[in-house]
Amino acid sequence: MPVKTERVAVLGASKKPDRYSNKAVLLLKEHGHNVVPVHPVEKQIEGLNVAPSLREIGGSVDTLTVYVGPHHIAPLIDEIVALRPGRVILNPGTESSQLESALTENGIPYLEACTLVLLKTGQF
Repeated sequence: MPVKTERVAVLGASKKPDRYSNKAVLLLKEHGHNVVPVHPVEKQIEGLNVAPSLREIGGSVDTLTVYVGPHHIAPLIDEIVALRPGRVILNPGTESSQLESALTENGIPYLEACTLVLLKTGQF
C-alpha cells in the first residue's frame, strides 16, 4: 500500500474485465486510491459509482488517467482543462498533441505512461 492515496479519475473506464481501463480501476482500488470511473453510460463499474462526465465529478482530482483514444479526446479537452487535475497520465494509444498542447498551455503536468506499470512498479 502506498503512503499517499490519491483521488484518481479514470476517463474511459469500462465494465469489460479484458479492458486495460477496467484493470486500472481494480488495481487503483487495490492500492487504496479513491477511484472515480468516468463513462457517459455506465452507472457502476467494479462496485464504484460512475461519473457520466468530467464536469460531474465534483471536487478535486489528483490524477486523471486517460483511456480514451485521440480521435475521441478533442471534444473533452475543455473539460479536462476545467477539471485542473494535479496531473494527467496518457496511457499507450491515448496520446494527443492537441491535448498535450492544452495541458502545457494551462500548466497541467502530464506524462505518457501506463498506469498499470506505474502502479505495479511503485512509481505511481
